[in-house]
Amino acid sequence: MDRMQKIILGLFVVVLLLLTYLEASEPEPINWNPSYTKVDKIPLGGFVLFENLKAHHDSIHVVNIPTYEKLKKDSIAGTYFFLNEMIAFDDAELGHLLQWVEKGNDLFISARYVNKSLLDTLNLEKDEIFTTQNINSKPLIELANPVLKSDKPYFFDRNVYIQAFTKIDTAKTVVLGFTQPYEDEIKMDDPQVNFIQQEFGKGKITIHLAPEAFSNYFILFEENREYTEAALAYIDFEKPLYWDAYKKEGKTFYTSPLYVFLNNEKLKWAYYFTLLGCILFIIFEGKRKQRNIPVVEPPKNQTYNYTRTIAGLYLEKKQYKEIASKKIKLFSEFLRTKLRIESVKLNDAFYTQVASRSGNSVEETKMLFQLISEIEQRQRISKEELLNLSKKINKFKNR
Repeated sequence: MDRMQKIILGLFVVVLLLLTYLEASEPEPINWNPSYTKVDKIPLGGFVLFENLKAHHDSIHVVNIPTYEKLKKDSIAGTYFFLNEMIAFDDAELGHLLQWVEKGNDLFISARYVNKSLLDTLNLEKDEIFTTQNINSKPLIELANPVLKSDKPYFFDRNVYIQAFTKIDTAKTVVLGFTQPYEDEIKMDDPQVNFIQQEFGKGKITIHLAPEAFSNYFILFEENREYTEAALAYIDFEKPLYWDAYKKEGKTFYTSPLYVFLNNEKLKWAYYFTLLGCILFIIFEGKRKQRNIPVVEPPKNQTYNYTRTIAGLYLEKKQYKEIASKKIKLFSEFLRTKLRIESVKLNDAFYTQVASRSGNSVEETKMLFQLISEIEQRQRISKEELLNLSKKINKFKNR
């Protein structure tokens, strides 16, 4: 190695050390990921709520196992409390949970997304609400009960997906609270229901669609804790409360050994310098001792060829309707996963929602769904009609 190479290598090491120092000394960015776990102190964690509940109520039990397993394993009674960005139950789990509520227990859910089977059971429908006058989606929330209601709505100063009930069973449902997107002032002109309660057998089911109202950030922001306290007033704390720690976005404990290293300043620097030493060792020793490594061809992915073969069989037998049906199913999956639209309702509100989320015009959206509806109702279609459907769906998705 000549002198120039040594100088370049020395400069490289100095720059690497400088970048390592700057990266290590840079303040950690705020983590706005929804967690709602009892140990997370991030803005959307549940630490403040859990510690306050534990301080004021003795019968708080943390459940770290699936709901079905807990109800089957232990004979419990009280309130089952779920807090998360999304709460979903499979059919067996939901059936077991509803039987438990019917016996005189309570279910309290605060989540933005609740699985459809539970909503159908309670004859409820929900959807996202937004305003066309403001691109922000910061929610205003308030309670319906005049005793608990404040002088003005409570404000959550972050953009979130605002959910509200679009259909409720008025004979059985008690409205507990409202929401609305923030526009120019903290005032509700068009409140939408986002907090309800229903009698179910001998028990009660309470659903709240704004979990951020129970987060650290919301509770510690101005006087917002008054809303959280009032919302929790609908829980009977005379009975035990079972805090679900299983259906959570964030972890309740850390499994990686790196967490210990990176959260201790001395160990963190030792870890960085160990990595640096390994890099230098590879630079100086790798050329002398490394042997040629034979190239091993990875197994070929035959998925594409398999798909072409199956498609060819359908085309050969002229089963154009079957291909169209599969194409429509894939499009429905695209609506659900990419556009967050779970149910298809062919009306003006639905067309407007799909158009706004996909970047297509309302007229194009309406024409596409009308074409899909016509094809689904027919027993046979031609090859030209299949190609037309495929082109329109691809054009729609590519927007």
